[in-house]
Amino acid sequence: MKQIFADTFYWIASINPEDDWHSRARAFTATLDQVQVVTTDEVLTEVLTFFAGRGEQMRHRAVQLVKGVMNNPKILVLEQTRDSFLTGVQLYESRLDKEYRLSDCISTNTMRQFSMTEVLTHDKHFTQEGFVILLSDTTEICGNPVITNY
Repeated sequence: MKQIFADTFYWIASINPEDDWHSRARAFTATLDQVQVVTTDEVLTEVLTFFAGRGEQMRHRAVQLVKGVMNNPKILVLEQTRDSFLTGVQLYESRLDKEYRLSDCISTNTMRQFSMTEVLTHDKHFTQEGFVILLSDTTEICGNPVITNY
C-alpha cells in the first residue's frame, strides 16, 4: 500500500474551518482510500501547540483530531524516540542556511526511512529536500487540477 506523509500543515488545515486550505485539505482527504497516511508524534505535538492559544473550542478539536489519528488503523503514527530526535538535530544542524523547524527535519528523516516521496503539506521546505508537496498552488484532486492564488 502506498504511504503518504501528513505534515502539521495538513492536520491544522483539516480541522480549522477558518484556514485558507481547509476545503482543499478536506477534499484531498476524500481521495486517500487506498493510501496509508503516516505521521509522527512530533507532528501531532506541533498541532496541539498551534491550537494552544486559539480558544477552548479549537483546543478541543485539536485533541479530538489527535486522538482520532492515533486510533485510526489506516494511519501510522510513529513514536518519538531519542534516535529520531538526535537524527533530526543532525539534519537541522546540516541545514543552518534553511529555516527548517526541527519537526520538519524529523519528518524528512522519517520520509526517507520509509521511502516516501509525497507529503500532505504546503510547506515548500519539503521541495528543497526533493519531496512532492500534495497541497501545492496547483493541486490535483480526483484528477482535476485545482489552481489557487497563494
